[in-house]
Amino acid sequence: MQLMQDWGGFALAIAAFFASHAVPVRPAVKAWLVARLGRSGFGMAYGLLSLVMLAWVIQAAWAAPFVVLWDQAIWQRWLVNAVMLAAVLLAAFAIGAVNPFSFGGRSSGFDPERPGIAGVSRHPLLLVLLLWAAAHLLVNGDLAHVLVFAPFAAFAALGMRAIDARNRRIWGDAEWDRLAARTSGWPFAALLGGRWKPQSGPGLLRLAIGLAVWGGLIWLHPLVIGMPPLP
Repeated sequence: MQLMQDWGGFALAIAAFFASHAVPVRPAVKAWLVARLGRSGFGMAYGLLSLVMLAWVIQAAWAAPFVVLWDQAIWQRWLVNAVMLAAVLLAAFAIGAVNPFSFGGRSSGFDPERPGIAGVSRHPLLLVLLLWAAAHLLVNGDLAHVLVFAPFAAFAALGMRAIDARNRRIWGDAEWDRLAARTSGWPFAALLGGRWKPQSGPGLLRLAIGLAVWGGLIWLHPLVIGMPPLP
């Protein structure tokens, strides 16, 4: 009974997180919310809800019983910080970009010959989630955190495939092939395969924002999470 109580809050937080992300994006529910909040209002509300639910999950993981599955090594912390730099930069270039493939992405103005961020990944924000989850899974080898980060990684990876399948079904094979010809499922697959050649380098403003956010996260991590991220 005590064991169930110890893990009960953690299980509730996980279930609530995934329910809060599955229900609002169902077509009927999303249409109802967008009609009342507007598209930008829906995006802001959904983002705020995601942050609140994520904070709940992380707090519940810290409160759960500590069961070690593997020990942490110094090199893992270096790797996590490098991966998080890539993830934050990817988010900086993805948020607000023209990308009809991504959840919440803008479709107006998309040029299949110049796919922009979609040339890196059709689902950059899900890729950010995957990188974040996989990196933190590596460095947090206790059972509660494995149960947090492994589902996040699986959710992101499977979500990319699910959204692609849905878009192909909605648009039809011919339109999908036209729009996706120079985009990437796997990161940078279009660039490595010669299907996409960037017309310009990364924007300096977004690059600066990404670096500033990464530095801010390193500074805030011990204050908010209670654990310094640097080795």
